[in-house]
Amino acid sequence: MRFNTIRMRINFFDILAWIAPAIILSVLAILIIPLIIHGWPELSWSYFTEEPRRSGRLGGISTILVANALILLVCMATALPLGLGTAVFLDEVGRQNQGWARLIRSSLDVLGGVPSIVFGLFGNAFFCKALGLGFSIASGGLTLACMVLPLVIRTTEEGLRSVPEDYRMGAASLGFRRTSTLTHLLLPVAFPSLAIGFVLGVGRALAETAALVFTSGYVDRMPSSLLDSGRSISVHIYDLAMNVAGGDRKAYAASLTLLFLLFAINVSATLIGERWLRDRIQT
Repeated sequence: MRFNTIRMRINFFDILAWIAPAIILSVLAILIIPLIIHGWPELSWSYFTEEPRRSGRLGGISTILVANALILLVCMATALPLGLGTAVFLDEVGRQNQGWARLIRSSLDVLGGVPSIVFGLFGNAFFCKALGLGFSIASGGLTLACMVLPLVIRTTEEGLRSVPEDYRMGAASLGFRRTSTLTHLLLPVAFPSLAIGFVLGVGRALAETAALVFTSGYVDRMPSSLLDSGRSISVHIYDLAMNVAGGDRKAYAASLTLLFLLFAINVSATLIGERWLRDRIQT
């Protein structure tokens, strides 16, 4: 009797293990299939190379892609160095001052839960008005950097904390300096976590809308500098769907493009990380 009960439990968990991914794949299909049906006919080479016309009803999204790439560049160029430095600080100094490190981690957790529209209002007040950057790509990128910093810091810190203590002790016994241990031993081992933080940060920044409405603006022309206003692809989708009559087809096409970009970034980061680790193991 007891054996039959255990067997029934095992069968139940086996069934549950199949049902859970099936539900996730079904939800993904429900999201993607309408985008493919309505957006795929609009995709063409000219769609990616032409500028939008008539508020996006005609033309393509070339200027949107350029502005989005510049916003991401500003965002990650700011967030990665700050995130890496803070993670190293928390890992090294936190071992000696637990109270100070705990306060910073708690602050990061609170910052990670702040709604994006609050970041948008902060970016508008600080970057646009206080610093005088106005509605610009620089303001949008810096605001997104503030949003993705908690992700980058916590994932990188977890990677550094997962390095066995024997590595540090071995490096110290061999006379390595702390900077040499960090750059040649700890950071290479923690690289997968840094890559995960990068991918998560790019994914959140690429799909963000509310924060950019208040900082980078709506302008859909080709930006000539980082101080020009620029429309991200997520803001473009929102504008086409909500404010432009007859823009539904182009909104579907832009949404499908955004999914392709997210998929390409995730796959590329995974392949680069796996190849980098394979080369490190071989050397």
